[in-house]
Amino acid sequence: MILMLILWSLNYVAGKIALRTIDPVTLACFRLVLAALVMLPSYFAMPNRTPLKAADIWPLTYLGFLGVILNQGLFTVGLNFTTSDHSAVIIAIGPVIVLLLARALKLEVFTAGKILGMAISFVGVFLLETENGSPANSPFLLGDAITFFGVIGFAAYAVLGKRIVAQYDAIAMNTFNLVASAILLAPLTIRQSLHLSWKAVTVSGWLGMIYMALGSSIGAYTIFYWLLRYMSASRVAVLSYFQPVVVIVLSVMFLSEHPTRNLLIGTALVLVGVYLAERGRG
Repeated sequence: MILMLILWSLNYVAGKIALRTIDPVTLACFRLVLAALVMLPSYFAMPNRTPLKAADIWPLTYLGFLGVILNQGLFTVGLNFTTSDHSAVIIAIGPVIVLLLARALKLEVFTAGKILGMAISFVGVFLLETENGSPANSPFLLGDAITFFGVIGFAAYAVLGKRIVAQYDAIAMNTFNLVASAILLAPLTIRQSLHLSWKAVTVSGWLGMIYMALGSSIGAYTIFYWLLRYMSASRVAVLSYFQPVVVIVLSVMFLSEHPTRNLLIGTALVLVGVYLAERGRG
């Protein structure tokens, strides 16, 4: 899980660098299509690869939409309109959304501790948006909202994908999800390619995009799918306890972002809330 933490945390820095010269929609499309193109031959090169079952094509398609297009795509777009720090804190609330979805599907029973934890987490997010008074005045509200919808996609994937993940190895699962998303995004990717100012994209922009595809979409998510196969969705999501801290440090080092008091307090509240909501779960 430590390697996954590092890979995902560096993804914020790579994304911010790539977004300097690549528009967010194009970056999201290129990232996911490149990842699919790399994963596909890797899957076929495996001697003992798990074959795709015809009955799972539809589930893998909608899981690809939730876990790749919504989660990774909206993360990329949202990052363009917010800071890496804000994005990391919003994503940290993921386990709480997993709990809410699991409860809606009657897979969880709420206790007073879980409700208290969820409430504290949302207070932390609210505090994050009130640095300029009303949340409506927050310059990062749009980006944070887009990121939050991506978190919902991740949570839905984590809850609904448990059965499918148990049937496929990590390489196969990531390949099928990425290929499904690349096919769904193909028309948009072609459109963005035709409208992109290729000469305006810097070397650092391309390197940032390549890292997002290889380091995050392939490396981190393959590890995630492996962990999800053997652990509960909420336990895998415990990564959110540490990721905001690592991202804040990296953003200071490489992006010249400086955490504010509201950010630090909001981060602490979100993490404490997630801990309380997760406490005592099996």
